Amino acid sequence: MYKGIAGSEGIGIGKVVIVKEQEVVIPNERVDDTDAELKKLQEAINVFVAKTEAMAEGMEKTVGKKDADILRGHIQMLQDPSIEEQITALILSTNISATMAVDQVLEQTAQLFEQIPDELLQQRATDFRDIKLRMTKILLGIEDVDISNCPKNTILVASDLTPSMTALINPENIAGILTEVGGRTSHSAILARAMEIPAVLSIENICELVKDGELVVLDGTTGEAEVSPSEDTVKEYEEKYKKFMEEKAMLKEFAGKPTVTKDGVKLELVCNIGKPKDIKKVIECDGEGVGLFRTEFLFMDRDEMPTEQEQFEAYKEVAQAMKGKPVIIRTLDIGGDKDIPYMKMEPEDNPFMGFRAIRYCLENTDLYKVQLRALLRASAFGNVKIMVPLVTCVDELRQVKVLVKDLMKELDAEGIEYNKNIPIGVMMETSAACLMADALAKEAAFFSIGTNDLTGYTMAVDRGNAKVAYLYSTYNPAVLRAIKMIIEAGKKEGIMVGMCGEAAADTKLIPLLLSFGLDEFSVSATSVLKTRKTIAGSDINECDKLADSVMECVTESEVVEKLKEV
Repeated sequence: MYKGIAGSEGIGIGKVVIVKEQEVVIPNERVDDTDAELKKLQEAINVFVAKTEAMAEGMEKTVGKKDADILRGHIQMLQDPSIEEQITALILSTNISATMAVDQVLEQTAQLFEQIPDELLQQRATDFRDIKLRMTKILLGIEDVDISNCPKNTILVASDLTPSMTALINPENIAGILTEVGGRTSHSAILARAMEIPAVLSIENICELVKDGELVVLDGTTGEAEVSPSEDTVKEYEEKYKKFMEEKAMLKEFAGKPTVTKDGVKLELVCNIGKPKDIKKVIECDGEGVGLFRTEFLFMDRDEMPTEQEQFEAYKEVAQAMKGKPVIIRTLDIGGDKDIPYMKMEPEDNPFMGFRAIRYCLENTDLYKVQLRALLRASAFGNVKIMVPLVTCVDELRQVKVLVKDLMKELDAEGIEYNKNIPIGVMMETSAACLMADALAKEAAFFSIGTNDLTGYTMAVDRGNAKVAYLYSTYNPAVLRAIKMIIEAGKKEGIMVGMCGEAAADTKLIPLLLSFGLDEFSVSATSVLKTRKTIAGSDINECDKLADSVMECVTESEVVEKLKEV
């Protein structure tokens, strides 16, 4: 039995096909005719764009536009003027080949993103390496690996299944995916979930541990895989598959229904998004609003800050699409740990504890006021709420409120409509915010608990550090106490308390959160129906008994055992 990361839920039973990439060796050579190399570079970019667009169009037919846009994003990343300029400058200044220049620039860019302590942004490193590999293969005349003709019931095994490889998959023939690297937020995992293919990621050396044609069973929900299983194990997995498919069919019963517990407690079930186009999936999956709009994605992959009008249009689009349902928009959560060249951020020794998020914005009020004005203007078109990230003290929230009041006066003078009572809340994700929750609840219109960072800060753990990753768990009693403390402080002051971290969709934790009094669950669009089903099957009195028992636990393992019993 091998254990990895549960990348895409479901049960897979099939025979192994190992995806073998041809080794790419880039000649270390100098060139005399740099103009010819620049021409070669441009021709390769044109081929890359044409091939990628063709793959995206094919993917759009199989899994939809949203997921096809992951590949189209590769075109934008390669054609980013700063990337092309760096490659061109390297060719001209060093007389190296276009292939070497592409390899060096894209690898350096990948390494920059790899160092960012944010799982979503780290994924950009994989994207740039995918682009790098495909571009160097085009320049060297090497054909792409073709996995489009795999036989039925194939378990694909690869070091890393890149978006460009995934685009070639015929979902009807692939029973499962195993990889040596990747996480739940990697694009390969996202695409696997979109195609509803079970996937277990980050199994060390899996390519060496299996052979082509071997039988494998895998559970993409638990992150487990077994090679050459016994007949009894195969039968067990066949039963698991049958049960999984029955449960999946049952989820459809919860579409269009209110989110309410067994004993009649009504809750809000909303979604996390990164871009306006994500709203389509929210509507398709029956989300009741937006609990977290990560606005930093509007600022990335470009050469200059988005204008007020550009931001306004993005926020307005989401607000209008939600037709009066709540839309919580987080202000710019970016800083020293995220490299955006045009913001000219200085490198820091410890960026996760550094000059970022609200700290950066309050020191750069000209930039911040542009975003706040855009948010205020968008509030005239829907139920927009402003959320402030990385708050550690009351002063920070008060400063934001002063800026908003000043901007309201400007908009009044200009005769521009906005919601004069726009709610301003706090993303509760630091230990300081937790300890000051009672004071913050008197000043904030709402709380939203960001369990991903709250867990990291509470446990003093860098989740990217494998040596201490065992401490990074929301099941830790310290994290559960922090969550409970925040919810209690919010309830005492009568403000809405939501959660937008991964824990909000954790079926084992939902009963605890219901007992604590959480009002709003903000999850990925694909988790809406599963979360609604869990809530519908929960009774608050029973949840209270479980919570009383769990909160007596003093170790993570004790907590996990208690939750497993349920």
